[in-house]
Amino acid sequence: MPNISNNKKRINLIEIALNEYGNREIAGAKHNSDVVKYFQETGFKQVKDDETAWCSAFVNWVAMKSDCVYSKKLNAKSWLDVGIKTDKPQLMDVCIFHRGDVKSWQGHVAFFIKETVNGVYVLGGNQMNQVKIEYYPKNKLIEIRDIT
Repeated sequence: MPNISNNKKRINLIEIALNEYGNREIAGAKHNSDVVKYFQETGFKQVKDDETAWCSAFVNWVAMKSDCVYSKKLNAKSWLDVGIKTDKPQLMDVCIFHRGDVKSWQGHVAFFIKETVNGVYVLGGNQMNQVKIEYYPKNKLIEIRDIT
């Protein structure tokens, strides 16, 4: 029998994330207050700009608003310690990617939308400097986690 509580959380995740769709950085000295709120409301009050890498801030903010577990960190790879690893991803599971060297601290984190033969589509923040759905190749994917 499906877990109704988890399904409600997935619905909340998608609704909250999609309501932010299109939020983008503002080039120059001005900063998008919606991007800044992802930091502010998740406890990173020191961040007052939209140039700081914000993929993890966005995923933390959406997860927090949806009453799901979240990393409470700005490092994308911190999500490797949150939730439960899954080999059968569902809508709004968290995908963690590496950037550059797989052993590097650098990465990207976003919500799972759809899998293809060679990659995944994810909904995330700081994807081309905005909240949007983007394709990432599977060779960059480290792990997928269920945070509901």
